[in-house]
Amino acid sequence: MDMITTWEFWQQTGWGLVKLVWQMAVIVIPLMVCMEIMKDLQVLDKVSGWFHWTVKPFAMSPAAVFPLLVGLVFGLAYGAGFIIQAAKEGTLGKRDLYLISLFLVVNHSAIEDTLLFAVVGANGWVVLIFRFVASILITWAVGRFIMPVEKVHQEI
Repeated sequence: MDMITTWEFWQQTGWGLVKLVWQMAVIVIPLMVCMEIMKDLQVLDKVSGWFHWTVKPFAMSPAAVFPLLVGLVFGLAYGAGFIIQAAKEGTLGKRDLYLISLFLVVNHSAIEDTLLFAVVGANGWVVLIFRFVASILITWAVGRFIMPVEKVHQEI
């Protein structure tokens, strides 16, 4: 009897994993294809230009805009894919990569976490605004005092 139960457990677990990977692939693969097409059509360059003002206070390059926006909108895991891709392509410097990661660590899963906190009784707007302001202040402080642009350029 234990052998059948164990087999059923592993069968259900395996099938559940296959379904989960399939669901993720159905979402992620089309998004990645769209992003590559937008990159080839230079749409991402235009979007980065429009939103460059968002990274100016941190003295980050315009190339940092898109991975930061993707991380905010789609979450840390998907944003990490773009951050890793930008690192491999060399479009972002170490400072930009660090500051994007820092911002997203403080303010990842903004929508999901806010909804979860709201479900248990927290004010969703307070949670969302606090996390956003905290991520801005922490990233700005680290970028200004711990990793200033001048210091980074001197070390290179």
